[in-house]
Amino acid sequence: MQVNDDDKPYDDINITPMLDLAYVLLVIFIIMTTASVQGVKVNLPKASASVSLAKPQTKAITVADSGQIFLDAFPVTLGELEQRLRTLKATTPEFPIIVKGDANVQYQKVVDILDLLRRLDLSQVGLVTGKSPS
Repeated sequence: MQVNDDDKPYDDINITPMLDLAYVLLVIFIIMTTASVQGVKVNLPKASASVSLAKPQTKAITVADSGQIFLDAFPVTLGELEQRLRTLKATTPEFPIIVKGDANVQYQKVVDILDLLRRLDLSQVGLVTGKSPS
């Protein structure tokens, strides 16, 4: 019978499982940071109760305090907004829209957008408000 004299400790560490874990964490980090859409920061008016309107394919129309209009964080004019919404309606007849208007914006800008949505016969419209401070 022969005795094996290979009782020496390992000279190197297998780092393959550690690299696999690092790659998985890197992929998760990349996906999580790109998944959050930045949008446009506005000072929302406060309401006593707020409802979550988060649905797939929801389009967000934002009116900044300067009066600039944004469609999903991209600046547009009222004419461009109408054209893009007509194109979206042609591909998807019913899609939800949320309107976010800054508390300091002229009320007429928000009314113009709501009038445009009514003319395009888009009925799934919600107004976004912030939570009341109480």
